[in-house]
Amino acid sequence: MLMRHDFDASAALLEQVNHALNNAVPLRIQGGNSKAFLGRKVEGEVLDTRAHRGIVSYDPTELVITARTGTPLSELEAVLNEAGQMLTCEPPHFGAGATVGGMLATGLSGPRRPWSGAVRDMVLGTRLITGFGKHLRFGGEVMKNVAGYDLSRLLSGSFGCLGVLTEVSLKVLPKPRQCISLRVEMDAALALQRLAKWGQQPLPLSAASHDGRALHLRLEGGEGSVAAARERLGGDVLDDRYWSDLNEQRLDFFADARPLWRLSLPNNSGLLELPGEQLIDWGGAQRWLKSDADAALIRAVVGAVGGHATCFSAGHCDTPFQPLSAPLLRYHRQLKAQLDPQGIFNSGRLYAEI
Repeated sequence: MLMRHDFDASAALLEQVNHALNNAVPLRIQGGNSKAFLGRKVEGEVLDTRAHRGIVSYDPTELVITARTGTPLSELEAVLNEAGQMLTCEPPHFGAGATVGGMLATGLSGPRRPWSGAVRDMVLGTRLITGFGKHLRFGGEVMKNVAGYDLSRLLSGSFGCLGVLTEVSLKVLPKPRQCISLRVEMDAALALQRLAKWGQQPLPLSAASHDGRALHLRLEGGEGSVAAARERLGGDVLDDRYWSDLNEQRLDFFADARPLWRLSLPNNSGLLELPGEQLIDWGGAQRWLKSDADAALIRAVVGAVGGHATCFSAGHCDTPFQPLSAPLLRYHRQLKAQLDPQGIFNSGRLYAEI
């Protein structure tokens, strides 16, 4: 299945990369720019992937779709929806221009993440223009093909620092037969206790969030299991738009003018004592924090329970991503040197040292 606006611009992208390599010109890779606020500011000549777009191949019976990275994410999701299928990681868009490449480069996943996996878990294979001016293919289009599989997954969340992603093959799944959302009145502490208990039971949960007032749950699966869980959990039926509003940061919580932090925590972590307001997502494994507190304080509190904190407010923090330990920084530098020895791709986007 090919879209009307399909176009293979890989030759032009490769030419721009080789020109940059020959002239030591840094590149700033971008697609729809809907997630440009994440990470550190990057200087360089813009390399725009949006002309390189279209579905390369898709056979619903194989549960695999291959697309060029400049393809609008909404376009890919529409194609899947027509076949009754979906991206299980529920990636946020943060804007109408979001692209498939931006989804992979940032590696962000939505409310379904703890139950269905992250973006990297869907990746079967990729094509990448490296810092050696080569257009290489890693992995394949089936789970059994493991050649280069780890590198393809590694590109998820790399923010364009390792090369120019041009194509990705993704595992997809059928949409659930039944879906219902519930709102259950309880405080956050009790909600975390209940979620820890329910996590050990065969409940058809696919999302769990506490907005400071009530616990919100999404049940997905067969009609019988969803109906039984609804009866057991109680609460009021909730409009499913809550999850898209949460995922796209349209809830009132996100309108707060204070800086926004994303806190990633181990499962079953308790409440965190931090200044500001918190919203619980991922059944407690992800917390959103609106706070004027110092970055060092936030990271100290989160680090004490084994988590890490990322600043989602552009320009608020010089090190928006969790600082790396010396060994991890060494590995990051070595990987960057292997794929981008001249350091032309999104230099400094993740960390000033890389």
